[in-house]
Amino acid sequence: MADIAHSLPKIPPDLCRKKDRLVTKRAYALYLQGSRDITESSTPTWLCCSRYFTQEQLQHLYRHVATAHADELAALKQTVLAQWLEKTSDGDKSLADVGNSGTVLSAAAASAAAIYCENVELPWLPIYKSSQAQDDVSEGQVLLFYKYRDISDPSDVCRWQRALCSRLALTGKVRVGTEGVNGTVGGTRRATDDYVRAFRRHPLFTDMTTQDFKTSHGNATAFDDLKVGVYEEIVPMGISPQEISYKLTGEHMTPAAFHRAIEERFGSESNAQDSVLLDCRNFYESRIGSFKQAVLPNIRKFSYWPEYVDQNEQLFKDKNVFMYCTGGIRCERGSAYLKAKGICKEVYQLQGGIHRYMEEFPEGFFRGKLFVFDKRYSIQSNSDITAECSYCRRAWDEYDTCSSPHCHQLVLSCADCRSEALTACCGQCEQKARSGDSSERCSCTSERPRIPKQLLG
Repeated sequence: MADIAHSLPKIPPDLCRKKDRLVTKRAYALYLQGSRDITESSTPTWLCCSRYFTQEQLQHLYRHVATAHADELAALKQTVLAQWLEKTSDGDKSLADVGNSGTVLSAAAASAAAIYCENVELPWLPIYKSSQAQDDVSEGQVLLFYKYRDISDPSDVCRWQRALCSRLALTGKVRVGTEGVNGTVGGTRRATDDYVRAFRRHPLFTDMTTQDFKTSHGNATAFDDLKVGVYEEIVPMGISPQEISYKLTGEHMTPAAFHRAIEERFGSESNAQDSVLLDCRNFYESRIGSFKQAVLPNIRKFSYWPEYVDQNEQLFKDKNVFMYCTGGIRCERGSAYLKAKGICKEVYQLQGGIHRYMEEFPEGFFRGKLFVFDKRYSIQSNSDITAECSYCRRAWDEYDTCSSPHCHQLVLSCADCRSEALTACCGQCEQKARSGDSSERCSCTSERPRIPKQLLG
């Protein structure tokens, strides 16, 4: 690793020794915070350079960090100092909050120090050894995660994510905003494990646990490439986070509690009268798998959700609404919007989404496949097929894209029908494929109402 300390601003000579000690102490604390073992052990343990240190061995750990990680410590020290100087200029002379979860440790100072260059290693930005990149790509997994968290400098988090994913040879999509981060990435098992470990060591996300990262079988081939960017919304509902905040979300229910609620409230007609089980996903997702008793909005994308709620208020008026989605993130602000209408008795949401429910109840009330936004299209825990081929109507739930150029609709066409070249989403697209028409719209989009009126039963 390059001598990063030499490229960083030096401690001002007029800074007293006491402040210097406090800065150093804070830097050590942040480094050890990132080295905390992630096994959720009740006994504090730190992992560094493949060695474990217990509470009684902290002095040995301090000496190890001082000698083996002097450059990283220097980078942290200068970053802490830079933030403290910024706080001092604002009239705040305390070091207590510098680098705490909820503040961006490396916003301006880290960027100025080129902290994300290739040869710099930090607890939340490991250097991936070339031998590790040779893992069998078939032995991999796909991660699905989000964290709502006020972020003052999303561009810095974006740079870190881009560097981290690139080092670990991960593909996928990561959205960063002032309201948090939302992502799904795929790669080898070792790379995704390292990603989770590094993510949890970042000062902004030390409160995250391994349970915040949902896993499924897959690898880097699940995505075409890596896309990391800064957005106003980390899941696009079409309304500014300043207007509808994630902090106003519905009450979270564990998969077990949600399962009991379905059993108790939707097990008979009488119980269902005051409750609505509501799918927060798009129509093509619920088509291949859903809770049988749920209301399934026929909307094409989540940005239509506010209009859907507005046009179907009577459906939710004076009801207990139980919402669910893929992994939980759409329910966060989706439930906040529903609560803001002030028409429901209560609004609940499935914590961890269908993904976590399927893990706990593989043969539970959710039947069929769970749609995922990558080239796998779906994952499953039971063998039910809830959809059918668009042509012959035989049971079929494997999506493919429309064969018409420039059409992005998903098609359910069974193997027999595909062998007969029945691969378009509609008759109009079949004609376009023959004529070479490159227009995007077809009868699939023009004939379906943008915002449908929903009826119970």
